[in-house]
Amino acid sequence: MRYRVVFAPRADKELAALPRPVQRRIARWIDLLAEDPRREGTKKLTGPRGLRRVHAGRDYVILYVVRNKTLLVLIVRVAHRKDVYRGL
Repeated sequence: MRYRVVFAPRADKELAALPRPVQRRIARWIDLLAEDPRREGTKKLTGPRGLRRVHAGRDYVILYVVRNKTLLVLIVRVAHRKDVYRGL
């Protein structure tokens, strides 16, 4: 069962601003999340939003929310690990 992946406007802009090699690495991770959003290497974050995270390499983090009823993965942020949690 494959999940549909949707980007929040902020995440879409953040991804577009990254260098091409980083975009390709993140795209591979997003394909993996569409197959299984709770795969090994992901972590559920504490807090009321139900956010999950995965590190795409050493420097970049993908924050996302999983909606099981609609089989949806909403990508909330794609940013460098030092900036990803700012402004949530």
